[in-house]
Amino acid sequence: MKEIFKGQIFNYFILYFLLAGVYQIVANFSGFLDGSLWGIETKIWFFIAICSPIVHQFFVWFCWRFELHRSLLTKAFGSKAFGLYKIDFTILILSRPVSVVLLALSNQDSLHLNHSLGYAISILLAIPAIYLFYSVVNYFGFDRAWGVDHFKTEEAIKLPMVKEGIFKYSRNGMYAFGFLILYLPGFIWLSKSAILLAIFNHLYIWSHYYFTEKSDMNIIYGEKQ
Repeated sequence: MKEIFKGQIFNYFILYFLLAGVYQIVANFSGFLDGSLWGIETKIWFFIAICSPIVHQFFVWFCWRFELHRSLLTKAFGSKAFGLYKIDFTILILSRPVSVVLLALSNQDSLHLNHSLGYAISILLAIPAIYLFYSVVNYFGFDRAWGVDHFKTEEAIKLPMVKEGIFKYSRNGMYAFGFLILYLPGFIWLSKSAILLAIFNHLYIWSHYYFTEKSDMNIIYGEKQ
């Protein structure tokens, strides 16, 4: 079990540090919990939006590590394992932007910024994010982005490292640029809480990379990286 939990103490420490930081900001600065949507207070949407990435990343860690080291999902579901995992993964990853949008709508106009400037910032952030998704579709593939190499390790080893599109400039384009999309709702609707949650998402995914994904990639690809 040691290899399954490798790096997770640090992962949990980073999560605690990030949650503590978010709490301090919300508790000591005004506007973050103002507003409501559909009769539901912003603090509820805030809670949902902060739980979404935590549940998603815990799910990915569980599936990746137990499949890589124990073939748990394959033993349970056979050839359907990756397909079933991919459905759940897709639902959870989409919950991240959806929850941030709902939070932004609930907490809109809490950020005192000119709307035109907010739109301009959103456009600038959208450009690299859109290029990232273009690169995934044309060069990387969603199956690899979702983690098929943990399920079909022998096949994955034979695949070349992707160095086209945005991956020509960044090995971690998925996390560096893809997560910029989460900042858009906050700047479009001028929501303090949505921007804070976008920052939380962006920092927390790097914890996943360094303490879960990186060691897995070393096992799967070795010196090929």
